[in-house]
Amino acid sequence: MDVILNNLKIQINSKVYVKDPETSVLGKKIIQQSILLIHEIGFEEFTFKKLGEQIGSNESSIYRYFENKHKLILYLSSWYWSWMEYRLVFATNNIVNPLEKLIKAIQIVTEKVEDDQTTTHINESILNSIIIQEFTKSLQTKEIDEENKEGFFLIYKRLINRIIQMIQEVNPKYPFAKSLASSLIEGAHHQHFLMNHLTTITNCNATVSPSDFYTHLITSLLKQQ
Repeated sequence: MDVILNNLKIQINSKVYVKDPETSVLGKKIIQQSILLIHEIGFEEFTFKKLGEQIGSNESSIYRYFENKHKLILYLSSWYWSWMEYRLVFATNNIVNPLEKLIKAIQIVTEKVEDDQTTTHINESILNSIIIQEFTKSLQTKEIDEENKEGFFLIYKRLINRIIQMIQEVNPKYPFAKSLASSLIEGAHHQHFLMNHLTTITNCNATVSPSDFYTHLITSLLKQQ
């Protein structure tokens, strides 16, 4: 799997960027350092001017790749969801039993993310932290409907649709597969956030993971129907 991931080309909607950052050393540096800087200071404080100072380049050079920082976070989130989709597909491809396949998928999208050493310019563990805190904000904008029409969230929706299909294969009679799958993705993020910041209102901790919680929740729910 590592060999395949090392050779794959993540496909991102070209309308998100001005120039594909994967095509140059500077572009990859922009991606690498933007992840680190957003993680350090937060997306609200993040600017292209600060990023330019960090990478030792003019602010204008960053605009050659991204129109604004909103498009940059859309790029980062699209990359993350595409990477997550590849992991899910490879991890579940040879599993025949529908319930076992769903459980594996739940683990993939809810577990603690470790850095993938095959992608040298992207730290997936840090990017995951950014997605947990910032992705919902990139969705909840006045431009959401137009951006959705442009296909900016296609990869995110495609990942969720894969899980919807798995839920339906386990229990075709369950009437809320779409809501359950989308709640799984966002709920897992919320549980990870609570683990790190508001520990008194979650059962997830060092010994009980969000994967444990959602595996128990979803398998119990589908068996009861």
